[in-house]
Amino acid sequence: MLDAVTFKEISRHYGNIKALDRVSFTVREGEFFSMLGPSGSGKTTSLRLMAGFEQPSSGSLALFGQEASGTPPYARDVNTVFQDYALFPHMNVLDNVAYGLMVRKMAKADRHALARDALAMVALPDHGERTPAQLSGGQRQRVALARALVNRPRILLLDEPLGALDLKLREQMQVELKLLHRKLGITFVYVTHDQSEALSMSDRVAVFNHGQIEQVATPRELYHRPRTRFVANFVGSSNVIAGNLARALTGDERAFAVRQENITLLPAGTAGTTGDIQTEGTVIAVQFLGATQRVEVQVGDGANGHIITALQNESETQSAQSARLAAGQPVALQWSEQHMVVLDA
Repeated sequence: MLDAVTFKEISRHYGNIKALDRVSFTVREGEFFSMLGPSGSGKTTSLRLMAGFEQPSSGSLALFGQEASGTPPYARDVNTVFQDYALFPHMNVLDNVAYGLMVRKMAKADRHALARDALAMVALPDHGERTPAQLSGGQRQRVALARALVNRPRILLLDEPLGALDLKLREQMQVELKLLHRKLGITFVYVTHDQSEALSMSDRVAVFNHGQIEQVATPRELYHRPRTRFVANFVGSSNVIAGNLARALTGDERAFAVRQENITLLPAGTAGTTGDIQTEGTVIAVQFLGATQRVEVQVGDGANGHIITALQNESETQSAQSARLAAGQPVALQWSEQHMVVLDA
């Protein structure tokens, strides 16, 4: 099976600004592939290169094994869904969905039939006569999806399509997008800065930072086995410990990460489990988050000082000791060595 997208040493420069710098990765045919990173990290530039809206400064870009650099957008078997949906306000929903087919001069009856099929695909079979102004945000997003799918592309590019939706609707649409992907079986390439979107929907995720890729992996691997400090901190929330404190705890100065939820808080002076890492510190802040509470603990001071954060399930805080946690209280922290990940950089 051919890879759907292949980036080989791709760079995209704007003067002295390196939006992408010698980036290489592949997207497998039929997978849900997400590009995750903060603003300006290079993920949207990568999407625009796939779409043909921009061309690489150097390197090779192939779609299904064929070199695509220089190929215009209309000649690529790719369609894009944007965050702002870009629907025509003066057209009804059916004509919005059929617009690309009209540009190709397809007969009206034929293009409307395909547009109705596309609307049924996104659960809007009876909305063809409405205008975009008569739709909710979630419905407009579905119309934009239908318009991108009506041409039956082999690759669907999605540029932060849920960014304008509120939290509940965004979570609902995440589920619907994943179901749609499974139903269609085509390649989805999804751009987001939201780690929860990337983790919940993707088969694999590429984490971008400053125009380069830090790691490409499955969501579980990214979360449990991050390779770098950036990935450890950007995907979920980890404590990254290095230098003097790392050496004091493990005998090794190399940086390691341990997830907040894998740290157990115990009364100060409690003996730890054999084989586990244990240290002591002072609580400096406790935040109630509903199902959990976040506890920040100052460990050591000066050159050895470090703030370590632990997450506790609310059910755990019902014990007499945990419920009394407050700033200034001494505590012991413990975690298993199997939950530590040594970082490359």
